[in-house]
Amino acid sequence: MLPYTTFFVLSMFIGREVLSKVPQTLHTPLMSGSNAISGITIIGALVSAGMVGGVWAKWIGVIALIAATINVVGGFMVTDRMLEMFKKKPQNV
Repeated sequence: MLPYTTFFVLSMFIGREVLSKVPQTLHTPLMSGSNAISGITIIGALVSAGMVGGVWAKWIGVIALIAATINVVGGFMVTDRMLEMFKKKPQNV
């Protein structure tokens, strides 16, 4: 159990360091890519909810599906909002 915990803690620190070094101009494309990857989580949640036999396992799969969907939709909403900041606003003449 200890090696998995060590790996998880190290990955959190490395991830924080890597993400803190990302410039703002790259944040939006990276977020769009991570949202696409999160879409794979939805497929995995659908498969796990549909292929298990136990009632509790199906409920956990449904909860995973809901959480993954909220993550993807929220991520795309934030990305869209960030992209709006880069659009030029029309000037009143």
